[in-house]
Amino acid sequence: RSEELLLNILPSETAEELKATGAAKAKSFDQVSVLFTDFKNFTRASELLSAEELVQEINLCYSAFDRIITKYGIEKIKTIGDAYMCAGGLPVPNSTHPIDVVKAGLEMVEFIEQNKQDRISKNQPYFELRLGIHTGPVVAGIVGIKKFAYDIWGDTVNTASRMESSGETGRVNVSGMTYELIKDHFVCEYRGKVKAKNKGEIDMYFVNEIIA
Repeated sequence: RSEELLLNILPSETAEELKATGAAKAKSFDQVSVLFTDFKNFTRASELLSAEELVQEINLCYSAFDRIITKYGIEKIKTIGDAYMCAGGLPVPNSTHPIDVVKAGLEMVEFIEQNKQDRISKNQPYFELRLGIHTGPVVAGIVGIKKFAYDIWGDTVNTASRMESSGETGRVNVSGMTYELIKDHFVCEYRGKVKAKNKGEIDMYFVNEIIA
């Protein structure tokens, strides 16, 4: 049971290193794809729902996200309030992570839209989703001595967050960097250079669908 719990908290490679040596070294990755989501209407919904109902709804959404990213071999990093963060291409590097993460993003958007329609039909408050993806280098590892958490750092993480905040609800917003790696696999819509907080103007694209 302890083994299962550890593997639920940390990537298996990191957990094995921690067990063997009592520590896990930070590692640099040349290229990973980082995905951020955030709920619009969260504050309003939290005012209309009881605390128990709010947590139940967040759990429903995050559990669906967990299942989606597991299917695509993506690593969940953390949740921060109503934000969800995950990354593809680590702790084991692979070449398909930009495509995997975008596919997962499209499925997340689809799930939230279906859930929204269901809640509207019941006259219940609902969430809408903003979602952003950026690809680049990161450093990953464990910090601290209590409540171990696998985390990632670097400008790539900050830019991915800006992709989310600069996006629109119900759309998968990707950076020009990610676009160049996925453009042969998805139908994308160029948004132009969009101003992002503390980042200046960045080429951004909406991903509309998978190329059949």
